[in-house]
Amino acid sequence: MIKEKQVGVTMDTTVRFRIAREEDVSEIVQMLADDELGRKRERYEQPLPSCYLEAFQAIDQDHNNELVVAVKSEEVIGVLQLTYIPYLTYQGGWRALIESVRVHSRARGSGIGEQLMTWAIQWAKEKGCHVVQLTTDKQRPDALRFYKKLGFVDSHEGMKYHL
Repeated sequence: MIKEKQVGVTMDTTVRFRIAREEDVSEIVQMLADDELGRKRERYEQPLPSCYLEAFQAIDQDHNNELVVAVKSEEVIGVLQLTYIPYLTYQGGWRALIESVRVHSRARGSGIGEQLMTWAIQWAKEKGCHVVQLTTDKQRPDALRFYKKLGFVDSHEGMKYHL
């Protein structure tokens, strides 16, 4: 189970990271849908489509997946999904895959994304992963710059085949 850690110096600026709960799913989907690309693929509506709760339950029950939220003043302001992948390469090493990184539009530019990513990298290291990898859509140049600033290197060419 994930440890909850706090970052910050006062109650007003403290950000906590924890495993998402079912009651967080609506806020998470709202963040995922809150940009040009997200609006094309997500359905944020009330009631929330059941497919999101079904996906949450599958993630929550999989010990190699963690849906992590950043919380400030009891409000969910960020999210990412960590998936732990065992490999035969690197002598049976483990990798962490980071996906679906979002910060609430009201909190963008405040350092929350950097705190969330730094926390996730450290958490993956503590779990014994030898590498952290991610993909970002080429239509998100700001995200690409952000990840490079954190030390990620575009060392591989990624491809997807949509079914």
